[in-house]
Amino acid sequence: MTSLNRDSWLESLRASVPEISPADALARQVQGGLLIDVREDAERASGTPIGAVGLSRGFLELRIEQVEADRSRPIIVLCGSGQRSLLASEALQRMGYRQVASVSGGFQRWKAEGLPVAAGALDGDAVERYARQLQLPQVGEAGQAKLSSARVALLGAGGLGAPAALYLAAAGVGQLTLIDDDRVERSNLHRQVIHADARVGMHKTESARITLAALNPRVQVDIRNERLLADNVERLLGGHDLVIDGADNFPARYLVAAASQRLQLPMIYGAVERFTGQVSVFDPRRADSPCYRCLFPEPPSAAEAPNCSEAGVLGVLPGIVGLLQATEALKLILGIGEPLVGRLLGFDALAMRFREARLPRDPECPGCGAGVAFGGYQDIAELCASAG
Repeated sequence: MTSLNRDSWLESLRASVPEISPADALARQVQGGLLIDVREDAERASGTPIGAVGLSRGFLELRIEQVEADRSRPIIVLCGSGQRSLLASEALQRMGYRQVASVSGGFQRWKAEGLPVAAGALDGDAVERYARQLQLPQVGEAGQAKLSSARVALLGAGGLGAPAALYLAAAGVGQLTLIDDDRVERSNLHRQVIHADARVGMHKTESARITLAALNPRVQVDIRNERLLADNVERLLGGHDLVIDGADNFPARYLVAAASQRLQLPMIYGAVERFTGQVSVFDPRRADSPCYRCLFPEPPSAAEAPNCSEAGVLGVLPGIVGLLQATEALKLILGIGEPLVGRLLGFDALAMRFREARLPRDPECPGCGAGVAFGGYQDIAELCASAG
């Protein structure tokens, strides 16, 4: 067997892989070709050709089919200097991609020739912090930028809000607003894992802010030590992209449902009791989406719907339901997957079983039905008060 040195090995690659100039690469991209930047995430943080798909060389073969399954589409591969792109191009040829070319001189030459470059959205800390998430083609740098600009309101910093806030902060959601007027009690700690024994007596919002800042200092955490009421609901929820419902009382939940409709704000609903929980998404931006009152047209009495302090709850259950809510929030922000719109997902911890029920929009719904006139938030508060 004849051994090859580095130069002869590169020459052998050039014999089978067409090399083109950056200007030609841009022209092919404009004509519908796919430009793939195979540099590492940290390298792309300083900038990348506009419209290029970031797909690190080490994951190219594993993920290329998720990005482009059509073997006949022209593909242009770019790296830093034009050598790794030769390797990547040859690998794509072996996988059956028929029109593959490598950019001679790589990104260095691309910039030197003044071709269009998108500024890197992520710095080194972000690239390292979100590395595993960035590897997902459905997220990548563009998705991470969506997360960093998202604003999520969390009603409640307790059982559901605690796990949801932790994972949204860890994922890099840019702004979290925590709304809760309660203080940490020792009886909270078995399920509200965002708090700590040393912070018993502290406002839950401040306790949660301390934990979230320690987890991810890049995230802006705004706190509102207020109880959600008819006269402040729009002020507290306005300006956000979605709201996670972690309320432990029906008046707050019905107020959020009404504000969700008026502000066109998706509401991610969750509830737990004893060993069971349920989750759904109410998205007023969609014509086919039900609202909370399609599920519960009128508020039940306190006897019919006891809260956790009265009925009890298995400590892990709010964690499971809160994480499902966080998952739905990330999907909505990223615009991926199929949200739980029109579906009610139930969970039974004792049977370890999920059940899904269809939840269609009710044309006679008192919240979103045709011809329903909004009477004001105070009317909703009085409705809940009379039921309770």
